[in-house]
Amino acid sequence: MLEEPRAGRLAAWGNALLAGLVSPDEAAARAVGPDAVHRVAGLPGEDGQVGLTLALGRLRAMGVAGLRVALPVPGHPLGLCGPPEFNAAALEAGEAVLAPAAGVGLVPEVGSAGPAGDVLTEVLWRAGAVRPAAPADVPSLGEAERELAEALRTATEALNARDLAGAGPVARAGLEAYRSRMERGRQLLAPGYPPRAVRVLELAQRVAALVEIAGAGEPGSAVSAGEMAVREELLRPVERAARRARVAAYNSYAEELERQRG
Repeated sequence: MLEEPRAGRLAAWGNALLAGLVSPDEAAARAVGPDAVHRVAGLPGEDGQVGLTLALGRLRAMGVAGLRVALPVPGHPLGLCGPPEFNAAALEAGEAVLAPAAGVGLVPEVGSAGPAGDVLTEVLWRAGAVRPAAPADVPSLGEAERELAEALRTATEALNARDLAGAGPVARAGLEAYRSRMERGRQLLAPGYPPRAVRVLELAQRVAALVEIAGAGEPGSAVSAGEMAVREELLRPVERAARRARVAAYNSYAEELERQRG
């Protein structure tokens, strides 16, 4: 996952709005990012679909103080808190935004519109009921940072020992493209997040990019099916650690609010 998850952008800039650090229009525009438009359907108190600015305002009126992110994959419901119906929708999308205290969650449906060569991405966030429960398997920032560094070190040593690091021309080109995006000054997270969250998210996204590049292998390479299976097995815990770190970073704002209230 080389791109920033839409759930991450929406939660981060939604939290900045809820904290009073950005305007509703800026929060909505930042959350939309490179897409054409985002709309929300099924919010309590709203009929039909509404724009993102209005939806964020409605969440604030419902008493939502912090938004969380879930990045689940099959067998790992990371960040989810039920019920099964919402978890299933989030798992299919691979991401979701949650406001458990208000019992509401949002799952994106991504579509496109426009003629060939001028296709625009449109996102409809469908609201559903969630339980006011602790999210699944979300570590603290400190735990996530330590876990990610250890998983990356272990996997790198094992891959290098087996000459399976995937450092051919395709891998190098992918890594260079990722570095170019990072150097264009893309802002990580949003105002209000602690510096450690920014550091953890940057590391997690860099590691996720390396995992995706290394896992892709090289077209036409002589790597056997067995060697590819070994590489995939070695990279799996690194990918898991990177996703956990991403969620920990995005959720750190809401976690801090809960600590202050406790």
